[in-house]
Amino acid sequence: MLSKIETKLLIVDDTPENLVALDALIRGKDRIIYHASSGEEALGLLLQHEFALAILDVQMPGMNGFELAELMRGTEKTKNIPIVFVSAAGRELNYAFKGYETGAVDFLQKPLDVQAVMSKVAVFVDLYRQRQAIKIQVQALEQSRREQEALLSELRCAQEELKLAVRMRDDFMSIVSHELRTPLNGLILETQLRKLHLQNGNLQAFTPERLEIMTTRDERQINSLIRLIEDILDVSRIRTGKLSIRPAEVDLGVLVEHVLDSYSAQLAEAGCTLERDISEGVVGYWDAFRIEQVVINLLTNAMRYGAKQPVAVRVFADNDQAHVQVRDNGVGISVEDQARIFEQFERVNANHSAQGLGLGLFITEQIVTAHNGTIKLHSELGAGSTFEVILPLKQAESSEPVAAAQ
Repeated sequence: MLSKIETKLLIVDDTPENLVALDALIRGKDRIIYHASSGEEALGLLLQHEFALAILDVQMPGMNGFELAELMRGTEKTKNIPIVFVSAAGRELNYAFKGYETGAVDFLQKPLDVQAVMSKVAVFVDLYRQRQAIKIQVQALEQSRREQEALLSELRCAQEELKLAVRMRDDFMSIVSHELRTPLNGLILETQLRKLHLQNGNLQAFTPERLEIMTTRDERQINSLIRLIEDILDVSRIRTGKLSIRPAEVDLGVLVEHVLDSYSAQLAEAGCTLERDISEGVVGYWDAFRIEQVVINLLTNAMRYGAKQPVAVRVFADNDQAHVQVRDNGVGISVEDQARIFEQFERVNANHSAQGLGLGLFITEQIVTAHNGTIKLHSELGAGSTFEVILPLKQAESSEPVAAAQ
């Protein structure tokens, strides 16, 4: 590994012959030699490259070797580069002592000892390569540490998500068991009561009028069960991308009127009067079953949270778009809750004793999105809520299945 680390060496001498001679001595595999004939030229190279060693001639016109060394030691990028001085001056000038004062690691006298030069350069090259190898290892360790920290963070997030998923599953199962039990209990009690009447021979309990009431009540409980089961199935379809949309020509006003007529008894039971403003001729290409599901979900929410106040339903067209608005005058929704009510298993008002799995608005938004539409909410606490569905009137080019947003 060490031999493959590229090493740069700098020779500074104002005599070309000395540069060539020294280059020939220290050149080797994976070594790149740079020449500079002056201190100024050397500074330029020092700022561009990272050198393992700088060999400086002491006596040069202009900036001499000692002055260049002082500048190198005062610069952050070059202060740690080993410096070897070379000089032909006599020992009586005491250049070696001055060289060491400026931070040199060695001082060589001319004529140069070939073996000594080669050996010393090899030592500094090896030291540089070892430092670089350690640096690479440290960087690799640091990268590994960062990756491990990132992985640990991901594992923590996954653990929290798993805890949340388990908690949501438990809450969901609790809600499902409660919601399914309510209509089932009604049916069980009705069945037991009828069985008791039959055992006692009380046939007066089965007059046509009473049978009609019983049948209506049974039908309502059964429809509640069907809706709960369909909501659960729809969530599964959305998650697997199998909630397909089959558009056909639909008169939106007629569809909404049909839903309102079907739910008139439930509205009356909830104590909500109904205000209608249904425009004629709002015709587009949608999946009638799914759009009916959207209207039912919004109407059901309005009844649940409408505080026995009037519920207003409006249908109209504007700028190639169809609008369905369902407004109640009930408890309203806080700004904080508005950000999450279209999520799975969320209730419009967690403190309200309303029934439901918390799936209606989630499914509604997914259906509307599948029709390239949008759903908006305008609400204030204590001032009621208005849900507005906006659908394109133009025929969709395709009906691809829609998958739930993750």
